[in-house]
Amino acid sequence: MNHVKAVRKFVTHIVKNYIAHLLDIKIPLILGIWGGKGQGKSFQTELVFQAMGIEPIIMSAGELESERAGEPGRLIRERYRAASQVVQNQGKMSCLMINDIDAGLGRFGNTQMTVNNQIVVGSLMNLADNPTRVSIGQDWRESDFTNRIPIIFTGNDFSTIYAPLIRDGRMEKFYWQPNREDIVNIVHRMYEKDGIPKDDVERIVDEFPNQALDFYGALRSRTYDRSISKVCYIPIEILRDFLDPL
Repeated sequence: MNHVKAVRKFVTHIVKNYIAHLLDIKIPLILGIWGGKGQGKSFQTELVFQAMGIEPIIMSAGELESERAGEPGRLIRERYRAASQVVQNQGKMSCLMINDIDAGLGRFGNTQMTVNNQIVVGSLMNLADNPTRVSIGQDWRESDFTNRIPIIFTGNDFSTIYAPLIRDGRMEKFYWQPNREDIVNIVHRMYEKDGIPKDDVERIVDEFPNQALDFYGALRSRTYDRSISKVCYIPIEILRDFLDPL
């Protein structure tokens, strides 16, 4: 089951980065989870964060560009150090997560790489190579060490990203493609607060096969929209009688 493999890959990546100082092997700092759009990559990682008690620092692709040259690269280093402070001050595991990274760093068609793209890629490569020595512009101190913090990327197509960043040794890659059982489990978790039993979730998935996971989220939202719409068309006299006691 792909869901189990994904969780194992995720947990293994987090744990081995936290015990990297005990292991005499090269451990990639970055885990890249890629797959089709709307397939629940970010949702799955959030569930694992909750299960493991991880306090993540989350960034989006929109923060990888700025009108000021160098600002996104500095922001990544600051967020990485912020995750390190979570470990040091709160005693919790943390990680840096960047969602949809290919939207911010990917090269599509005739698009050109900006200065900020280059600086961001360079910053991430430097973190992957030197995860415990992170400067954000202050005077360099030989004794200034940062906790090693695992990094998680999600994206749709990593082939659009600068190849040296995603090479083996810097990044491990996992292709996320949920099967029917995975989709049923994830949608059941999505509908959990609505009290919908798993049998009904299976019927919904079978009724609308070959759909991305975000379709089922939209379906749930539309169901609420319909209920709210019905309330909006209640005759005003009935609605007034209902609201008067309040």
